[in-house]
Amino acid sequence: MLQDRYETDKVFSMVLKLTNEMDPILAQIDEILDDEEIFQLVKADLSKRHRKTLVTGRNSTPVEVILRMLAIKRLYGFSYENTEYHVRDSLVLRQFCRIYFNDVPDDTTLIRWANLIQPETLEKFNQRVTQLAKTLNITRGRKLRTDGTVVESHIHSPTDNSLLADGVRVLGRSLQRAKQVLADKSDLPQAVFRNRVRSARHTARQISQSLRKGSKTTQARGREAYGKLVTITQATVSQAQQVLTALQNDTTQEAQRLAKTLETFIPRTQQVIDQTQRRVFQDEKVPAREKIVSLFEPHTDIIRRNKRGRPVEYGHKVWLDEVDGGIVSGYRVLDGNPSDSTQWKPSLDQHVKQFGRPPRLASADRGVYSGPNETYANQLGVKQVVLPKPGYKSEARRCHEKRPWFKRGRKWQSGIEGRISVLKRGHDLGCCLDHGLSGFKRWVGWGVIAGNLKVMGRTLAARMI
Repeated sequence: MLQDRYETDKVFSMVLKLTNEMDPILAQIDEILDDEEIFQLVKADLSKRHRKTLVTGRNSTPVEVILRMLAIKRLYGFSYENTEYHVRDSLVLRQFCRIYFNDVPDDTTLIRWANLIQPETLEKFNQRVTQLAKTLNITRGRKLRTDGTVVESHIHSPTDNSLLADGVRVLGRSLQRAKQVLADKSDLPQAVFRNRVRSARHTARQISQSLRKGSKTTQARGREAYGKLVTITQATVSQAQQVLTALQNDTTQEAQRLAKTLETFIPRTQQVIDQTQRRVFQDEKVPAREKIVSLFEPHTDIIRRNKRGRPVEYGHKVWLDEVDGGIVSGYRVLDGNPSDSTQWKPSLDQHVKQFGRPPRLASADRGVYSGPNETYANQLGVKQVVLPKPGYKSEARRCHEKRPWFKRGRKWQSGIEGRISVLKRGHDLGCCLDHGLSGFKRWVGWGVIAGNLKVMGRTLAARMI
């Protein structure tokens, strides 16, 4: 049964006073997380773990403990294992997480609970944090600056040969497990369970070595090796399809689990085969939207931002809206690689919805500029629209962008790069370690929330001095 919280332990509080005091910033964050609306948002998701989670079963880890341990994880950039270790080891963190002298939930328990929290819930969580920042006079929503960044997926550099080898490896591993599960239950020949992983790895290595040298002879050998690797992968897919039919007819739990794995990875491997044949043998430029760059994170987008040193990134584009006070009031995980100019109107609309009025100043980089965007902001009631125009500028436009308020707005806009840097370095927004698109959105949401909590805690602690 889902518990709300542990009972307050007065003895623990007395012991804590004799040892350590809570850091002033953490103490302010502690008070922010006492908000009942935030608590109810998280509880609503955790209550859906099982049909009768709220009414029956043994007592669970309390909602308050889960919420606060997940916040600690991203505030300090811990892994789940390190979160468990540090909370167990520290009286201060035990107090912050409201665990007291009770057992600290282990990392696997925390992972299971964390996966129940939906991305939409974290968006509402961040909106509530922004409302609290407004109530506490940390922000007034008078300024808005907006920009995008890329959060990468945790995948290896994608090449067709490595993806084909991945497909053979995953399917081959499942075939070996299926051989044990089916045993004497099916009439499939032993050849169907053949593992071709070693052949695939050897051939993939040959391709990498051939392409690295670059001569015409080695290029031809590489093309020939690609044909061999595709044949190996197609044979493995054919084997997996035969075994899948046998697994689907088996009602045991292990057989059904393996069947689900094959149903997931067979189509993905077939897509890799298709894009390899089109690119290598038909000399076709496969559009980014039709490519798969990871069998394990198929949602990953190919993003080109023409940045020096990193021309191509693999992950998702994330759009951030920051208001005065250093609060990221909104974030969006974008699909594909849309133009920056399409994000201006949603940012302004979200700001008006959240604060009840348009910002006095709204700014973005030159990639966001367009005539309609500037007009939309003016019509909405934004007094100072700071959108530098790229390319040729008329004399009137140059004079407009040399106005003192425009220059000040440009300087203020540059600060969002610092905010993005802090989120990436301090709150793990550089690379997502969670799985799936929902996991990706949860990762971004917790990173933004942790950043906002840190800013609010620091501001409120400074007022106490």
